[in-house]
Amino acid sequence: MFPVLFKLGPFTIHTYGLFVALGFLLGIGLAVRTAPRFGLNPRTIQDLAFYIVVAGLVGSRLWFVGIAWEHFRERPLDVFKLWQGGLVFYGGLILAILVAVAYMGIKKLPMFLIGDILAPGLALGQAVGRVGCLAAGCCYGAATDLPWAIRFTNDQCLAPLNTPLHPTQLYASLGLLVIFAILLFLQRRPHPPGMIFWTYGLLHGLFRPVLETLRGDFRGPAVLGPLTSTQIASLSLAAVSLIMIIGLTLFHHRGLGESARGGSSGG
Repeated sequence: MFPVLFKLGPFTIHTYGLFVALGFLLGIGLAVRTAPRFGLNPRTIQDLAFYIVVAGLVGSRLWFVGIAWEHFRERPLDVFKLWQGGLVFYGGLILAILVAVAYMGIKKLPMFLIGDILAPGLALGQAVGRVGCLAAGCCYGAATDLPWAIRFTNDQCLAPLNTPLHPTQLYASLGLLVIFAILLFLQRRPHPPGMIFWTYGLLHGLFRPVLETLRGDFRGPAVLGPLTSTQIASLSLAAVSLIMIIGLTLFHHRGLGESARGGSSGG
């Protein structure tokens, strides 16, 4: 593919970094635009987004470094070469959530409501960022003879060259776009605070382990049976999200029932 978009003297624009940055901007822009509909000041989302982006980049890189520690132990300066790819989503998600919860707690902001505002933009940003993965050749798929297999021929790509591979980057992007569409649909319908965020967690947590089985790059050693750390994190997120969705639904229905009884007795 095209790991380098263009070069101007010593100045190089890497396609991976451009699409990751574009994904962040689109996701944040969507959240900022959505905030007033939920009664929040867009500036609140902008301020929070800064800390989320920094934490997301740091956390996702640290997780990748942990997975590929043997490589980085020999080449420590490669830790800073983000343009070559190497960001593990769940590392970024975990650190971003911790930082966001701390920030919202200090500022006394409604966590579940803000989570609902951010979730569709998160899925959209990931979908765009995966196009950068395709360009760089990272996150590549396993070898396949399927008619839609792709071949990397640029020797600067990180994927094996001239080998038909699953286009897992495109699978991920399309899957995330479907999740994005579902979240947008649900966001416009009545729902208890937190439902959109946890729906994102459930859908992504179920989708990612399946995608992992088609990846051909090193996913780290198996941690629990055949499961890698990313698959365990995905399934854990799905389980927690399902529990939260059930809890929010029961609590919401209970609240509606009590309101109806209260209205009847007061009439």
